[in-house]
Amino acid sequence: MAHRVNDHPSRLPVAQAAVLALPPPGQAKDLRPRWTALDSLLCGAFAGAVAKTVIAPLDRTKIIFQVSSKRFSAKEAFRLLYHTYMKDGLLSLWRGNSATMVRVMPYAAIQFCSHEQYKRELGGYYGCQGKALPPFPRFLAGSLAGTTAAMLTYPLDMVRARMAVTAREMYSNIMHVFVRISQEEGVKTLYRGFTPTILGVIPYAGITFFTYETLKKLHTEKTKRPQPYPYERLAFGACAGLIGQSASYPLDVVRRRMQTAGVTGSSYSTILGTMREIVTQEGVVRGLYKGLSMNWLKGPIAVGISFTTFDVTHSLLLKLHQMRYFPH
Repeated sequence: MAHRVNDHPSRLPVAQAAVLALPPPGQAKDLRPRWTALDSLLCGAFAGAVAKTVIAPLDRTKIIFQVSSKRFSAKEAFRLLYHTYMKDGLLSLWRGNSATMVRVMPYAAIQFCSHEQYKRELGGYYGCQGKALPPFPRFLAGSLAGTTAAMLTYPLDMVRARMAVTAREMYSNIMHVFVRISQEEGVKTLYRGFTPTILGVIPYAGITFFTYETLKKLHTEKTKRPQPYPYERLAFGACAGLIGQSASYPLDVVRRRMQTAGVTGSSYSTILGTMREIVTQEGVVRGLYKGLSMNWLKGPIAVGISFTTFDVTHSLLLKLHQMRYFPH
């Protein structure tokens, strides 16, 4: 027996080291990888960038119709896409996407990161730490996350809307938009449309996160699998985006009108005044819900891609932590 041990001298030191490294009873160290706020920020930023880049041409087209009195139809929308492509080239369909990236990456990062934090805090408050939240806290976590992100990144949303509806000659880059708006219209203009944005994001983010988390919970209960497959995540995210955006869409139209009033020659200054003018001139459905069918196409795609990318990147980072590529 002693001879066999001597043939493999490396085994004994490893075993001894393992025994010596064991902590005393009651002081066992948790070696599981921990999910940090930085991980949430990175995954959220990446998820937002991927989703918004994919649907950027449709998003720009929707904004152009939202801020004008033109009647919306799928035929007119695709005609606008075609004429933009023929006149200014393929990349013109992504005009304003740089501003979108500057805005959406911090927005998505803050939203996903704060959602994880709010879930943790609400879970502790309601006594369900590590488990699925009850329905109302689930909605509240999403609403708070969306509100936090919107409050911290709103001027970037204003800049992105201006770049989407103006010619290249008017604003050459993101900083140019900030400078011109501040000089010609005042710094307060950067926050025009802020109130309808917050009023819209509360139901939108709340319903979106609530629907996605609820579908994942039901899926786990039904299939007994801890995590859905990527295509299932896409479907859950698409459903969440469809419901959330439909519920808050009129306020999205109102905020776009208020954001772009300085370049469209309109005088939208209050939420009710803007709604009244839209309804009077264009009607309820054709005014407040203009472009909603476009949103039904792009919204579920964007939300599905965003949630799926976040979850998949999240899982990948956890595996890398387990392999000690990113020690905490």
